[in-house]
Amino acid sequence: MIMCTSKILCVTNRKLCGEDFLTRIERIAACHPAGIILREKDLPPEEYKELAIQVMEICRRHDVRCILHNFVGVALQLRADAIHLPLHVLQGTTEEERSHFRVIGASCHSVLDAQNARELGCTYITAGHVFETDCKKGLPGRGLSFLEEVCSSVEIPVYGIGGIDPSNVEQVYAAGADGACLMSSLMRCEDVPGFLRSMERGKQDK
Repeated sequence: MIMCTSKILCVTNRKLCGEDFLTRIERIAACHPAGIILREKDLPPEEYKELAIQVMEICRRHDVRCILHNFVGVALQLRADAIHLPLHVLQGTTEEERSHFRVIGASCHSVLDAQNARELGCTYITAGHVFETDCKKGLPGRGLSFLEEVCSSVEIPVYGIGGIDPSNVEQVYAAGADGACLMSSLMRCEDVPGFLRSMERGKQDK
């Protein structure tokens, strides 16, 4: 059983990676985040499957949870125990499909989204985007009040996502989030262990 005290979920984007993608995954996994969400949803299913096999093996070696994303069929083929889905994809799954996963996450953008995800059996959700971020250029962040509303509306863990960095992560925890998701910063930073340590400081107050 994977046990982890980290509050950080890594969300991948190989296109932002400044080095070999699997090398970066190895470096991140060695730091034992709460999980690595393999989000490469632009890939065709077969290519995603091949990549997922490699990433799952890296995560297995480091005892880190690998959370597959979007491709339910691939996750079932690989007997993955964790999956993260856009809410509309989650809503299209069957109860039997969901029963194969110990961990189910969904991307939520409102209180109603969060409540729907909980009713569909999610064990955690991500809520965002909280702050302005390059990944959502031109779109203002939904803010800490949005995050606080989502956190208070469901009993399952909520991870804030979007524009979160060492300067604001403690505000995310103060709003009630159980953790934070990182994508571009973890794909690009030079010092992976140092960056993750800087992101973990706020957890001491939770």
